[in-house]
Amino acid sequence: MPRPESPRPLDAFSVTPGEPWLPVEVHERLGSTNDTLREAPEPWRVVVAEVQENGRGRLGRVWTTTPGTALAVSVCVPVPASGASWVPLFVGLAVARAVADVGGPATALKWPNDVLVPADGDRKLAGVLCEWTARGVVAGVGVNVDTARADLPLDTATSLRAAGHPGVDRAVLLTRYLVRLAEVLRADTGPAGPSAEAYRDACATVGRDVEVHEPGGTVRQGRATGVDATGRLTVRTDAGPVRVSAGDVVHVRAR
Repeated sequence: MPRPESPRPLDAFSVTPGEPWLPVEVHERLGSTNDTLREAPEPWRVVVAEVQENGRGRLGRVWTTTPGTALAVSVCVPVPASGASWVPLFVGLAVARAVADVGGPATALKWPNDVLVPADGDRKLAGVLCEWTARGVVAGVGVNVDTARADLPLDTATSLRAAGHPGVDRAVLLTRYLVRLAEVLRADTGPAGPSAEAYRDACATVGRDVEVHEPGGTVRQGRATGVDATGRLTVRTDAGPVRVSAGDVVHVRAR
């Protein structure tokens, strides 16, 4: 597919996910879509920015965008049957399904919600940051869409273009993401239900040797064995089983 000379700007009329979503709010420039949405959280509200200058990722990382090359979107969703702790996992699953819907590369989910491209060295295509409010869970998503490899901030990052899929229409990708997320949330019946099981099936971390870098600095090594009822990663270590609720998980390649 040839890459267009100029990516099509996003606008509210080009993103058509249907109910239950409220009309999509498209901003030319924001500091952070999550911060903007948190000022007035409302279930099924959607905030998108063409340029995000101070987006936040997990573990305090910063994520910025340039016009037309990425998708920066935040949504507010009600707490599903499985509980608020499952929302970050469901969001990652919805992103992966949306990428497949637009003919993107095969992806893999790294717990809790990083979307990786195995054919591109397990580089990261998309990330998620969720924050809790009294009105629901605010979930911010950043997807590198048409960013050239030379313009990616880290060697561990990729984009649809860098992975061999240039010219993906961001409005279509955003629409499919919102449709997929609503499907996953509405199908959720609890931690043993179809949505949670679909995440477990898609999570490439399960069954892998991992290093877990916890927020306090502790590093644990072991084999990821599953995802428990609250969405925590279960890891079998030499010191016994542990349950990980936060931290950076590294897939350890077999030697």
